[in-house]
Amino acid sequence: MTTAAPAASPASPPHAPEAGVLRRLLGPLYVTGVFWFRLHCWGVSALPDWAVGPVIFLFTAFFFVCLRNIRNAVAANLEAVLGPCSWWERERRIWRTLHNFAWCLSERYERLATDRTFDISVEGGETWHQLLDSGRGFILLSAHLGNWEAGSMSPSNREGRRVHVVREAETDPKAQAFIRELIDRQAKGLYITHFAVDDAHLGMAMLEALRDAEIVALQGDRPRTGGRAIEIPLFGGRPFPLPVGPAALARAAEVPLVPVFIVREGRRRYRSFLRPPIEVAVSGDRKADLSAAIGRFGAELEAAIRRDPHQWFCFRKIWPER
Repeated sequence: MTTAAPAASPASPPHAPEAGVLRRLLGPLYVTGVFWFRLHCWGVSALPDWAVGPVIFLFTAFFFVCLRNIRNAVAANLEAVLGPCSWWERERRIWRTLHNFAWCLSERYERLATDRTFDISVEGGETWHQLLDSGRGFILLSAHLGNWEAGSMSPSNREGRRVHVVREAETDPKAQAFIRELIDRQAKGLYITHFAVDDAHLGMAMLEALRDAEIVALQGDRPRTGGRAIEIPLFGGRPFPLPVGPAALARAAEVPLVPVFIVREGRRRYRSFLRPPIEVAVSGDRKADLSAAIGRFGAELEAAIRRDPHQWFCFRKIWPER
């Protein structure tokens, strides 16, 4: 079933936490404002390595107490994955998720702003080499799981391949500009960031990049603002909207979708799970072709979330209470 994605105002993209009283009161000092982006980046760059863990613990505790809407969203979403639980287990689930998120976000800034070494192992290396040797472009399709950005940057860092990554716009335009500056400085022209609101012709630009055997990295787990979605049943039959755009782009360019999920395993240590490529059929029934490809990605997404549920960073409640 194809449906329009839920409407969202420009100030509240679909990936953003639900706005509450604190956000209205704090404005740019809320967690999605550029102040926290800059403070976080400065902190992980300036602190000695031994101090990073304790500081992350303290900030996790602070946000654990303050961010009520996010806490409720995490608990409700994880109940769909892990089942009902006691109050204490609910709080433990929330803590583990927020603590993992704090580490992944901190190490993202370390990766972008410092020259510290990261260890990223790849599960599915044979598939990876086949893709790189094929001479075709392809779409890396990831999700808000672990440190997805580290995986999408690997082709440019290791292989010298140009990667175009499309991101949803940040809530704060200054935060968006800050992130773009960090990435551009690190990537040296091989990792090109496009924000979804930048250009009405973005889809055509990505199509041309794929036909030129370049790589496009997209998030496949949430419809972008104003985008179209297909609802598929996940986690016991719950409707889960996935964006149509990645599969439509792959079909038009005749390139595969490659599911990839990057999870944290320790201090600056990650594992990339590269799953088998999904070839989007080109038949007389476009809707069926897209639905089949999106359904296959949905199965990979559910398996990845079930494997590492506390690294699934979805801070807006997806399903109503049952």
